[in-house]
Amino acid sequence: MARTNDISPYVIVVEDEEFQRDTLIDFLSRNGYRASGVDSGESLRRVVERDPPALVLLDVKLPGEEDGFALARFLRERSRKVGIIMLTSSDDTVDRVVGLETGADDYVAKPYEPRELLARIKAVLRRAGGAMNATGTPRVRIGKCLIDLQSRRLTTLSGEDIPLRAGEFELLKLLVENPNRPLARDWLLQTTSHRETQAFDRAIDIRILRLRRKVEIDPTRPACIRTVRSAGYMFVPPED
Repeated sequence: MARTNDISPYVIVVEDEEFQRDTLIDFLSRNGYRASGVDSGESLRRVVERDPPALVLLDVKLPGEEDGFALARFLRERSRKVGIIMLTSSDDTVDRVVGLETGADDYVAKPYEPRELLARIKAVLRRAGGAMNATGTPRVRIGKCLIDLQSRRLTTLSGEDIPLRAGEFELLKLLVENPNRPLARDWLLQTTSHRETQAFDRAIDIRILRLRRKVEIDPTRPACIRTVRSAGYMFVPPED
């Protein structure tokens, strides 16, 4: 099970050959990433729904009806921010072009040098983060409000300001920067507290309660800041 307080980038390895998959997962784990592996498109879809990744290492040739190209299209349609690196034993230029056209960020031919792959992973993750910050619209919809991560303002959808304390902004920022990902109470408290840790363990619960009153359409039935039992809290972006 994924560690809910682990903020390391999450990478999914899609590789049907077990030894190569396990070797790559171990390599990524030793280099500071949270990694898991699947052997098919069907398994990838299940994992992505449960735990969205920051990046996917995607083998082109896979068993079943979906190859790597089809899965790259699925991932890109689902999210513009997820990094996609295609892995293949072929160095065919046509495959490389098709992979990039389906939404992949990079293309690495096997056998690859691990350090080069690691550098490419870092580069793709940097570009993904840069693209998100360079959109010119650092505003995120959260419930009935918009939070502007640059100006640190919380407003209604019609533009009316909602008072927001510094600690409340930091908490909201952490939540919206980690959509659909459970964040542990202890980690949230430690990360947003610039003074000594508060003496009672309900501090984050009280802050969340206050935030829900400001951003939720119905604070008694929270839809955007959800409680994850035995874990913490999770921001769920609106569907519309």
